[in-house]
Formats: sequence, C-alpha cells, structure tokens
Amino acid sequence: MEDIKAFFNSIQEFLTRSFHVGKEVEISILDILILIIVLLVARILLGFARRLITRGMPLDDKKKFKAVFSFGKWLVYVIIFLITLHSVGVNVTGIFAASAALLIGIGLALQTLFQDIISGIFILVDQTVHVGDIIELEGKVGRVEEIKLRTTRAVTIDNKVLVIPNHLYLTNSLFNWTQNGTLTRESVSVGVSYGSDVELVKEILMDVANSHEMVVNDPPPLVLFNEFGDSALQFRLIFTLNDSFIGAIPRSEMRFEIIKRFRENNISIPFPQRDVHLYTKSTE
Repeated sequence: MEDIKAFFNSIQEFLTRSFHVGKEVEISILDILILIIVLLVARILLGFARRLITRGMPLDDKKKFKAVFSFGKWLVYVIIFLITLHSVGVNVTGIFAASAALLIGIGLALQTLFQDIISGIFILVDQTVHVGDIIELEGKVGRVEEIKLRTTRAVTIDNKVLVIPNHLYLTNSLFNWTQNGTLTRESVSVGVSYGSDVELVKEILMDVANSHEMVVNDPPPLVLFNEFGDSALQFRLIFTLNDSFIGAIPRSEMRFEIIKRFRENNISIPFPQRDVHLYTKSTE
C-alpha cells in the first residue's frame, strides 16, 4: 500500500513540476498535458466541421476551402492555446503584453488581406460565384476563370485580365449574369419618326431578331412600344441570348440590320431638333 501511495505521489510530483519560461510565465508538466489534450480535441472537432461544411461542395471548391480552412485552423489553435494556459492558471499576461503592440501593427497592416480571405471563404461556402460565371462588378464585366484565396481572376470580352479583390463582393453590388443559367435577356432600343407605320416597325424588329443566328427562340423575341418621345416613337426589341458575354456583337449587328431595313421601307430614325427664332429690335 505504501508503495502504491509513493508511486502516485511521485507521479503527482512529476506532473506538478514547473518550468519558468521567461520571468513571468510559469508552466507545469500537467498544464502541458492538458494543453495537448485540448488541442487534440480541437483538431478532431475542426476536422469534423470542415467535412460537414464541404460535403456538398464540388471537388475543386473543396480543395480551395481546405487551403482557407488550414489558415483559419492555426489561428484557432493560437486562441485555444492562450485560453487553455490562462484557464489552468498560467500567467499569460507577459505573453500578451509582449505581443500586443506587434499584433496591433500586424492587424492594421493586414486588415484588407483578412477582408479578402474572409470574403473568399464566403464565396466558397454560399456558392455565389463559380468558375465560368459571367459577373459584373463596378461596371466591369468578365468571365470568372479562377477563384483564389484572396482574389478572383476574370477575363473581359477584350481578353484583358480582371483581378478582383474578394472583399469587393461584400462592399459592392455583384451582378451574376449566369446565376440562373446561361440564358439572358438583352435589348435594343430605337426611335422612329411620328407618322411611321408602327405595325410595320414591329414586324421589321421581330424579323431582325428571329433571323439572327445567336438569338434563342424560346422564349421568343418581344417588341415593346415604350413611349411617345419628344421627337420620336420609342420602341424596344427584347430577345434572348445563350451567351451574354459577347452580347455586344449581336446587338451591334441588329442595329446595322435595323437601319438597313428601315431605309428600305422609308422609315426614318429622327434626331432631336430645335428651331431657333431670331428677333431683331427696330430702332427709330
């Protein structure tokens, strides 16, 4: 019995043996064991959380999220490390005091970087943007080629690379042209002079849209009589494209064809005009 008691006493003495790390920080072997156990449990829970979040993601997005998650995992480990040491009675005030100024400086310098990383996580989790989507941000349109941890790379219609910091998704309105599919509705507006045959105008516009090879027939094109303008009757031709990324090309081709067809049918496109009357004051 005495041997068993002495054995446990020796174990207790071993576990309570303390080490000094610097002048103000003291830690025992028991504290180190508790810290290791807590970190192991945290690792298991974080791994379970990662699998839970990424279970519905495509394979490419899973790989990207894993890289993002690894960065956040180490940040969580540091927080757990300090909280655990404080909970077991280790004085971590010296650690905080020594690193506070450094952490504040680093935090201010990397503020935008952290915003980009957090935004990248949101993009991967809520699936608002995918590779291949056509997006419009701050008036710029591009097809998404790659979504990285900090930036999204897109290519514009004139083959220029558009590098978008991910934090702009949180601070600006993002238009995803292909979120609901690849079909988008486009339009061309035109005005004709008063006295024109509006039924003939509608027929020409419909024929121009239906005869274009890039226009999808379902849903069919539509002509709207928008309003009676100051100097023209305003019409709007609405049609559907399967690739809105190059929508400027069919819109331009349709405008050429509309002018040609209007001239063949003696339909004029007016322009604003102003009459200037000059009055001269007679002097006697």
